[in-house]
Amino acid sequence: MEMSEDDNNMEEYPTEIHDYLTAFEKSLGSVDEMLKTMMSVSRNELLQKLDPLEQAKLDLVSVYTLNSMFWVYLATQGINPKEHPVKQELERIRTYMNKVKEIADKKKASKLDKGAASRFVKNALWEPNAENEHNSKTSAKGKKQQRD
Repeated sequence: MEMSEDDNNMEEYPTEIHDYLTAFEKSLGSVDEMLKTMMSVSRNELLQKLDPLEQAKLDLVSVYTLNSMFWVYLATQGINPKEHPVKQELERIRTYMNKVKEIADKKKASKLDKGAASRFVKNALWEPNAENEHNSKTSAKGKKQQRD
């Protein structure tokens, strides 16, 4: 019984590669579904429902995804994406993503009531009154004289 050419080729590479290719194909299907869902709604309609910070997040995720897909495309064409300008573009986008994250984190952070904080600190600190201040000065002088 002779093997077909396809069966022969299947035996020439490790099964792990086949598993990776199957997972990659499944991931591409997921990406395709997400893109179809995203493109089913007009960009203007989508942006109207979002606040400016959410709009920035959406734009950054979109452009990062497209550049990442281009990175994968370059790799499949035998081009080293690390030596391609797409690497700098991804780093630039990542920088902006971090800036947006900082803004979002600051927005979530609790606000400090400066008036209440200063009252709290003022009341928490010990303030000597004039009588105690006078007594402590004289006792300090007495101790100083005793040492001499």
